Amino acid sequence: ISKAEKIEVTLNNNEKYIYITTPYLICDNELLNALRLASKRGVDVRIITPHIPDKKAIFLMTRSNYYNLIKDGVKIYEYTPGFIHAKSFICDDNLCNVGTINMDYRSFYHHFECSTLVYNSNAVMNLKKDFFDTLDSCKQITLEELKRYNIFTKLVVKILKLFAPLM
Repeated sequence: ISKAEKIEVTLNNNEKYIYITTPYLICDNELLNALRLASKRGVDVRIITPHIPDKKAIFLMTRSNYYNLIKDGVKIYEYTPGFIHAKSFICDDNLCNVGTINMDYRSFYHHFECSTLVYNSNAVMNLKKDFFDTLDSCKQITLEELKRYNIFTKLVVKILKLFAPLM
């Protein structure tokens, strides 16, 4: 079972919330659908990504996934003070995962990544508090904002999606 499949199973079994912090959000359709379906079934899904990119193409790819996620109720926030490189999942007050796994193809399928899975520990609530403290420095992204992208940016993103497995 791949790292992406493990994360997908985790997403499908949460009932209250899933909070994610990731510098890159370039997922396959199965993982994106798991996030969308979790939100549709009433799970509070929130994702923090950087507002200031380290790589422009990756930033555009990350943002290209926002529209469908937000449309289905996922809340997306961008960290405005700078680039955020944290990689964490917090779920239902009893589970968190912190490590080196980016939410992109290379991390899921090609790289040797590591993370710590914490279950039923005070560390889960500490990480949840940190997530909300970080939200204070974030801007929520709206559908209206995404609709303002120009046609050239949309075209570039469609071309970049062809190369997503290599990014």
